[in-house]
Amino acid sequence: MPLTATEVAEHPAFKEPVIWDLKPTKKGKCAVAQGRGGPFDLAYEIHGVGPVHIVWIMGLGAHKWYWQRQTKDFGHDEACKYSCMIYDNRGMGESDKPILRYSTSEMARDTLELLDHVGWTGERSAHVVGISMGGMIAQEMAYLEPKRIASLSLVSTCAELMNTVGYIQKIRDRINLFIPKSIDAQIVEIKARVSESWLLAPDEDGNFPTNGDRFAAQELTKRRDVEGFQRKGFLCQLAACGYHKKSPAQLREIAGNVGRERIQVVHGNIDNLITLPHAKVLLKELGGEEAGVTKVIFEGRGHYLPFEERREFKRVIAALIDKTEELQ
Repeated sequence: MPLTATEVAEHPAFKEPVIWDLKPTKKGKCAVAQGRGGPFDLAYEIHGVGPVHIVWIMGLGAHKWYWQRQTKDFGHDEACKYSCMIYDNRGMGESDKPILRYSTSEMARDTLELLDHVGWTGERSAHVVGISMGGMIAQEMAYLEPKRIASLSLVSTCAELMNTVGYIQKIRDRINLFIPKSIDAQIVEIKARVSESWLLAPDEDGNFPTNGDRFAAQELTKRRDVEGFQRKGFLCQLAACGYHKKSPAQLREIAGNVGRERIQVVHGNIDNLITLPHAKVLLKELGGEEAGVTKVIFEGRGHYLPFEERREFKRVIAALIDKTEELQ
């Protein structure tokens, strides 16, 4: 049986750092959005000193440390090859949490200004990896500044949220977001987005009984951070996701300007948050495999591919980066 939140908190493994102590090469805060409702600060870290720059863009309600597996794999284990930038989107983590209308296009502008701040400004200077809401932000970046994109990995994301579960279920899901829940109920809800086979497997990263128990420990850690995880920021980000839309014409423009050979769509086939039909539409409107866009579908995997398929996910991201570096 999965551990309850209380059992997780009392487990000896919870005394170990759930957030890994990965020392960044550089960290700081950058003021963004001057004249766009700001300025306000984004918190960022750079790991590694290599010439290949990767921007990792996190999804709804998640903190930059959710990328810690990839930060270690790319920015520490191969620190001489890669420089990895992770950051907290507006509304979350150590970044400011202004109350205003968020949009994925405005959040993309935040990210581009952050890239300016760290000096990643050249043509084809950034490999962009975005998951879920982060993939929506990545699309907007590619639409605004396509020539800055060295490669574009769109993970567990979509061009527009579609109703693939039926009208009644969609209404129930929306209402459910606003119903107060116990911490155990919250964790059960989040776990439902991850493949059961991964959740039940032994903990890959430490001394919890299962991956699912470590996953719960990470969620518990986030929710205990009352400054970093606030309802107002979550709801503002949620609204940005709900209004995100890239039309077929805009996606064709992105593909043509970035280069289809530089783009991949990565998805789990049992993702029940952003379901597989979303990935199929995104892939089709970008031009499809026949036009050079890479498709990667993880069988039996859900929404959290960087957790569920850490090693293979690294291979997939590194393969596109290596291919596009040769195009430079």
